[in-house]
Amino acid sequence: MRGVVRTFQVGDQTVRALDGVDLDIEAGEYVSIMGPSGSGKSTMLNLIGLLDRPTDGLYALAGQDVTALDDDQRARVRGERIGFIFQAFHLVPRLTAAENVELPLTLAGIAPAERRRRVARALEAVGLTDRAHHVPAQLSGGQRQRVAIARATVTEPAVLLADEPTGNLDRASGHDVVRVLEDLNARGITLIVVTHDAEMGGRARRRIRMVDGRIAEDARA
Repeated sequence: MRGVVRTFQVGDQTVRALDGVDLDIEAGEYVSIMGPSGSGKSTMLNLIGLLDRPTDGLYALAGQDVTALDDDQRARVRGERIGFIFQAFHLVPRLTAAENVELPLTLAGIAPAERRRRVARALEAVGLTDRAHHVPAQLSGGQRQRVAIARATVTEPAVLLADEPTGNLDRASGHDVVRVLEDLNARGITLIVVTHDAEMGGRARRRIRMVDGRIAEDARA
């Protein structure tokens, strides 16, 4: 990112959610983005994930300037390069764990045999092979979040964005989810986590603290 600004109009006031951000994240990094509510961290995540676009400035992903892509082009890049994990699991209640994980592959037009292979591998990676045919209501919160992680990674993205991934979980389940995310990072996926949890944020090898739409601190372990 270079000189990235994101403004929102609230009534007759212009709010600068991001205020001239310069940021480089290398492939394979493990980064946490922390800060108080309203600091710009979620706006940053939405821009990185191509869910939003900057008001001004430049954003390049894997060497490609994605700032001015149209909606279809942005959706294509998202589908190929980026996985998302949210605080709410966003699983389809009537689908099994395997069917939830398979959904993005179906939408991408992947052949059935390849879908089955990838789904099995993704569920194995999060330790849920034995829960493949359970629907979300039959799973614990931690298991549901692991299904969401499998779904986010089944398309083999280069970047995984996690927005408060342990926010709805008890401590033990949260630790399980963090271990899964860190294992994925160890295999080469770039992991970017937005969190209010100082313990989780402190685990990242690089910690960015946002204040008033700017990067106030950028520290490496």
